[in-house]
Amino acid sequence: MNFQLPLSLLSLIFLMAACKPSTPTTVENKTPKVTKELEKEVNEEEVPVIMFYGNSLTAGYGLEEEFSFPSRIDDKLKAENLSYNVINAGLSGETTSGGLKRIDWVLKQKVDIFFLELGANDMLRGLPLEETESNLRAIIAKVYEKYPGAKVALCQMLDSPNMGKEYAFEFQEIYSRIAKDLNITLVPFFLDGVAGNRDLLLADGKHPNKAGQEIVSQNIWKTLKNML
Repeated sequence: MNFQLPLSLLSLIFLMAACKPSTPTTVENKTPKVTKELEKEVNEEEVPVIMFYGNSLTAGYGLEEEFSFPSRIDDKLKAENLSYNVINAGLSGETTSGGLKRIDWVLKQKVDIFFLELGANDMLRGLPLEETESNLRAIIAKVYEKYPGAKVALCQMLDSPNMGKEYAFEFQEIYSRIAKDLNITLVPFFLDGVAGNRDLLLADGKHPNKAGQEIVSQNIWKTLKNML
């Protein structure tokens, strides 16, 4: 399915996903920002775990962790009296290659529902589409290998015009193709209603602010509630 967005919105996506920490880092020397739960040994009999695995959009860049969309979803679960352990495994500046390199360590934590939100930084760097798709599939394969009964959702990222129409279209199609081939849940563009709206963004004009993160959590909740 194709989405047509205003040029200003597409430019925003370009800038947002390109954002990196103030100190230059590489995939190899980054320290994952993960909640403390990831350091604990989790008994298989404990409450089910929902993990959000992505880049700065998942990490809640520029905000206290309690305002990130994974934390807002945790609040929604509690409000519904649903017992789940929500883990934010987002890392600013992450690519699919970096995500593949750290997934084994992250999967030391039990996972029952896994949301994968990566790919935007690949697009902005003009990385080969085949590499992006291969990495996404490999991450999903590792999740299933470690936790065969897990439910997986793939978050779709829209394209940017900087690489040309053909590249942009093919990039966007990666997500729907993987979801169809692997029979996993596809999450429609989760920044819908936020991207391009400065009232819902931080001062940098790139990342969702507190109100924006709440809308993002509502967008994702529409998918998650059907997976519980």
